[in-house]
Amino acid sequence: MKHNIKIGIAILLLSCNIGCEKNLLQEENRAGLTGEIVYNEPAGFESLVQASYAYLRAWYAKEEAYNLTEMGSDLWYPGVDNRRLDLMAYNNLQGSEAGLAATEVFLERLWQRSYQALNLINTGIEGVGNSGLSDALKITREAELRFLRAHFYWLLTEQWGDVHFTIKPTSGLETTANKTPKSEIYKQINEDLNFAVANLPATTSQYGRATKSIAEAFLARIYLFEGKYTEASALAQKVIASGTYALQAKYADLWTMSNLKNKEVIWACNYTTDLTLSDLTNSVTNPDGHPRGGNNGHLHFCMAYERTAAGAIGMQRDLANGRPFARYMPTPHLVDLFDETIDARYNATFKQVWICNKAGSYKKKVGNTEYTVTLAVGDTAILATKYDVPDAIDSVKKYLIIDRSKMYKADGSFNGNALFLQLKKFDDPTRPTFNEAQSARDAFIIRLAEMYFIAAEAEMNLGNNSKAAELINVVRKRAALPGKEANMEITASNINIDFILDERAREFAGEQLRWFDLKRTGKLIERVKLYNKAAAGLIQDYHVLRPIPQKQLDAVTNKSEFIQNPGYN
Repeated sequence: MKHNIKIGIAILLLSCNIGCEKNLLQEENRAGLTGEIVYNEPAGFESLVQASYAYLRAWYAKEEAYNLTEMGSDLWYPGVDNRRLDLMAYNNLQGSEAGLAATEVFLERLWQRSYQALNLINTGIEGVGNSGLSDALKITREAELRFLRAHFYWLLTEQWGDVHFTIKPTSGLETTANKTPKSEIYKQINEDLNFAVANLPATTSQYGRATKSIAEAFLARIYLFEGKYTEASALAQKVIASGTYALQAKYADLWTMSNLKNKEVIWACNYTTDLTLSDLTNSVTNPDGHPRGGNNGHLHFCMAYERTAAGAIGMQRDLANGRPFARYMPTPHLVDLFDETIDARYNATFKQVWICNKAGSYKKKVGNTEYTVTLAVGDTAILATKYDVPDAIDSVKKYLIIDRSKMYKADGSFNGNALFLQLKKFDDPTRPTFNEAQSARDAFIIRLAEMYFIAAEAEMNLGNNSKAAELINVVRKRAALPGKEANMEITASNINIDFILDERAREFAGEQLRWFDLKRTGKLIERVKLYNKAAAGLIQDYHVLRPIPQKQLDAVTNKSEFIQNPGYN
């Protein structure tokens, strides 16, 4: 008898088959299966496992998840076109009440997709014995699924706290939910990851699949979140010492489209180069509009370089400069963290110069005086700088200067949020057209550099500041400008949690770790109040958890048991 996966929970769920091509996990819908996947035969079960990986694409390099993992922190202000002020600044200006609302659609989407993934994963774990795979491959696939289950439960419990928890698949419509303590969920995360470490292969021919060292790296992160510092340091250093991975020689090399699958990347969410499979209008692979798609990080950090209404000159939209959604701009705290005279990460992180691609005469205003400037293709059109530029200098330059005073007010709040220093790490000039929203750029989930920081933070908490400095210096010296390695070195006296958070910002800005870092270290409220003027007066202590989506609360019948998180209506 054929067994089928029937996916259900208290909210509408979906499934999609993911196929393998050219040794990568790539998106493909075979035979148009969208509601059921046969899993008691090898091909069907393999589709289930591949589909489980595909749900990573809901969380990595997507606007919804950037808002939950990077925004509402100390590093980012809303850009001119940002539409999620509730997540950016804990202020729901689009609703009837101030504050982050339970009706926030991005919260609903990520909650929903995470439970879709978990139900598929639980189905696979329960059914792997009847999959028709060889005994050895059954163990490998179970280990992969348990690794993914740990990952999705980590995302859920860190965002929402005590959440609905089950390791059994749901068939049909489930109308009750539980609120399992975070500590119990972490027990299962540990159990699953230890199983994965023990049973995953050392290598894989399919980029993006879990391996033993990937599971070890993620478990090291989990240990740090749990405060198991001895274990976190030992496991992170084991991954470092394995020889499997190596820091790139230059920080900038990490972000080159032709070098994405480099030895520093421990685990990535890989995106297919066939953008027709990622298109958001593809109703087969994307039946609810936005479940996966391609990487679109390149859209959100761009400033409005082509908008003359915002004051831009000499520019029109093109492939090299990107399609600007202008969702996020850096806070002054972020740009000031870098000493660009010794640290190469500043120039590798921020785009500062735009070259004219639209010749003509333009109006440029300096102070109260308006000038006419003429630009030729190839001239500098716009320069963005974190420093103030005196009017006397600005007035003799043909190009537009976006200086500190144009971006930020004296109190650190944003002044203009259309033109600014922009994060360029996710740019993709290989897209087929300048309006293409999807990118084939892989999203890095864990890099080797993180292992150094995990071990360093753990060693600091164990009282070993000298060892912590030694570990961080490896990453800092890699980031040094040529000849400035000694200037980048720190000592034990520099080590404290604020320094580590500053250093993690320099290394990982935009890589979907920041909100988790601040929450883990108990610094979210403090740092937002210090460095994010858009949210400083709005963030509350209870914002360390998100509101459970209202649709989920409305759908359950045990409403007195499955209740909203504290602080939310």
